[in-house]
Amino acid sequence: MSIFQPATRAATKARIALSGPSGAGKTYTALALAHGLGKRIAVIDTERGSASKYVGEHGWQFDTVAPGSFSPDSLAQLLAAAAGEGYEVVVIDSLSHYWMGVDGMLEQADKLKHGSNSFSGWKEARPAERRMIDGLIAYPGHVIVTMRTKTEYVIEEDQRGKKVPRKVGLKPEQREGIEYEFDLVGDMDLDNTMSVSKSRITALTRAVIPNPGPDLAQQIADWLSQGVEIEDANAVRDEVLSDGVTVDRLAELGGRVNHIGIAQASVTDAAGTAMPLVQLIRNRWHEINDKSNTTGSEGDQ
Repeated sequence: MSIFQPATRAATKARIALSGPSGAGKTYTALALAHGLGKRIAVIDTERGSASKYVGEHGWQFDTVAPGSFSPDSLAQLLAAAAGEGYEVVVIDSLSHYWMGVDGMLEQADKLKHGSNSFSGWKEARPAERRMIDGLIAYPGHVIVTMRTKTEYVIEEDQRGKKVPRKVGLKPEQREGIEYEFDLVGDMDLDNTMSVSKSRITALTRAVIPNPGPDLAQQIADWLSQGVEIEDANAVRDEVLSDGVTVDRLAELGGRVNHIGIAQASVTDAAGTAMPLVQLIRNRWHEINDKSNTTGSEGDQ
């Protein structure tokens, strides 16, 4: 029997990144897409309440939290909490703070370095960053992030032939290669136009979309729905914590979550502690197995 199986496409959730300079409309666009993709929306707002200024616009309603620390593990904890409360869409505005904000990756790497060896700090900080990204990718709903870009001014010639400065966005303020984690990456400019720089949605490859909103959200939703439904992390978590689950079933679930790519989804255990789903399965397996062994030993006496 072959170890290879026919490929199937899962009906996954959206992973969208919007980058651009200040004033490009990243927050507004993220909220417009979120309300086109789901009804229960949570916003992790690192931008001092900027998202809340849009409450009520177009009937938009959402819940929000303003974290005081931007450590990677704290974002994994927030994603686990949002998953547990059943939010269909999470907006992270902005993901850049988890790179260069208070307790972000840059500070983590600096705190953890040994002497003058800066590389030692990165080696110790990377696992936390990986947990954060894994939690983001495996979230059981849609995830939309914004990222600030470093800006500079270029001199261009206007319609009258006059030289004028124009502010442009450059590389996102996040780690190199972060765009590979998303299905759709849009670069926003100051005219509120989104240029798609990366897309797994063929119809949107290299698309240029003025004022992106509900129409784009519907196009994304249609693409996402063209697949086979799979279990989400919340459903597996509930089964893992159920009274009737067995060690054999937990072993099956361990293999299943790896196969469908949700092993590293951030979930909470019965005490509310955030951890990867696969770790919850392991912990539960040991708990039931140890209890069974203890009961058996007492029966032999």
